[in-house]
Amino acid sequence: MESLEKIEKTEKSKKKRKTLFIVDDNLTNLNIAKDILSEEYSVITIPSADKMFTMLKKTIPNLILLDIEMPEMSGYDAITILKADNRYKDIPVIFITVRGDSTSELNGLSLGAVDYISKPFEPRLLAKRVQVHMTIETQREQLRDYNDNLINMVNQKAEAVTSLQNAIIGTITELVECRDYSVSGHIERIQNYLKILIEALEKSGMYEEVIKDWKIDFFLQSSRLHDVGKIAISDNILNKPARLTNDEFEKIKKHASYGVEVIEKIQECTPNPDPFLEHAKIFAGTHHEKWDGTGYPNGLKGEEIPLQGRLMAIADVYDSLISERPYKKAISHEDAVKIIKAGSGTHFDPNLVDLFIKQENEFKKAGLVFDAQTVTVD
Repeated sequence: MESLEKIEKTEKSKKKRKTLFIVDDNLTNLNIAKDILSEEYSVITIPSADKMFTMLKKTIPNLILLDIEMPEMSGYDAITILKADNRYKDIPVIFITVRGDSTSELNGLSLGAVDYISKPFEPRLLAKRVQVHMTIETQREQLRDYNDNLINMVNQKAEAVTSLQNAIIGTITELVECRDYSVSGHIERIQNYLKILIEALEKSGMYEEVIKDWKIDFFLQSSRLHDVGKIAISDNILNKPARLTNDEFEKIKKHASYGVEVIEKIQECTPNPDPFLEHAKIFAGTHHEKWDGTGYPNGLKGEEIPLQGRLMAIADVYDSLISERPYKKAISHEDAVKIIKAGSGTHFDPNLVDLFIKQENEFKKAGLVFDAQTVTVD
């Protein structure tokens, strides 16, 4: 017979489990998703959106996995009702669907969904994506708790709030890497490369007027969101184990514009101008522009491209060149340096290329830190 202490511990553990709704009219999909997730969460399977609203009167879940194509009430209709109701509007919703086009994904995200998962489910990917969003939701709850008492504890808790915000940023960037699992470690390496460049830039006096008011910590942290727009790109394109077609490449190019849209939505909720978000938006929207005007999404040329984008272009391309992809081998540091040098005045700002060449050994050292990992990037 179990001891009272063991029973109490078991009951306490159950209370800590997060609750998850899975809403799908297909019984097979419900059972598969439940099998994948029930070990970690309290999973409630629901066969229709209408019955979901009945269940919501009894239980408020931490997360909803919602099918789009259902009879009587679609997932799009259901999320519109959820987001219009103050009782349910803050429940994160992940769409699950067989649709794989970016337009459908963007529609869902525009209606308030936090993510999009394609069926049939890949067990590890489903579990990881749910885990990431559960973590985000937990951190949001903690941040709300801090904000409720902020007036009385602002001085004492300022450092804690900053750490928590950084944790949320880290979780969002983890979500991006989870969506595009070919970019493992890319975001951290990019941050290290930018740190090398910006420190060299400060010592050189180059572009002094541009960077004099930058808060470097914000600048470096904001770079982690440069690929946040990939959230709106289909899994089938992000994780394709071969070269993209022209049509697929045009779709993935939209991640730069999508990233700007995502950050602008965050800015709308921020009462005062935030340098962190402004840097992040510039990184997201300009890191694929080219010095000669042939880049995307806006074909900016020369110093029309903000300095953040010109710096990121070098860091991003360098990391891409020295990293392996499913369809190409990594090249050596030396060859990567030659390619970036050859792109001076066409792809890259010539002044920054000169700076990069002077710091190439620092780049090589930073890249070697990750030699033990298998990394691939966009």
